[in-house]
Amino acid sequence: MSPIRMSRLESAVRVVLEFNEAFNRHDAAGMMQFMSDDCVFENTYPAPDGTVYAGKEAVTRFWQDFFRESPHAHIEIEEIFGSGIRCVMRWRYDWIDAAGKKGHVRGADIFRVEHGAIREKLSYVKG
Repeated sequence: MSPIRMSRLESAVRVVLEFNEAFNRHDAAGMMQFMSDDCVFENTYPAPDGTVYAGKEAVTRFWQDFFRESPHAHIEIEEIFGSGIRCVMRWRYDWIDAAGKKGHVRGADIFRVEHGAIREKLSYVKG
């Protein structure tokens, strides 16, 4: 495989890794630098289908509220791979609730990355 083709295959993974680093800093503005203006985020809650947020403004507001309500949120990447415009990330999400009790869930995100920006983030969780 040519270096140029390999670079294109890896680009989606690089964008998602940087997005996740901003998540772990609780930097909603930093995360949104990696999302397109017409982005779509499909949350895991409420089950079974989650809530869909469309557009940069709605997605930004979701993350700002999320970090305010979950000040200890952290995503540990367990596995990540990409092919073309798709990237799949298996993760563990850890938090500490208001009573100080630690918790976690595991899940996966399916991303669509186009022109260097995340256009779609579809999240799934083990329940």
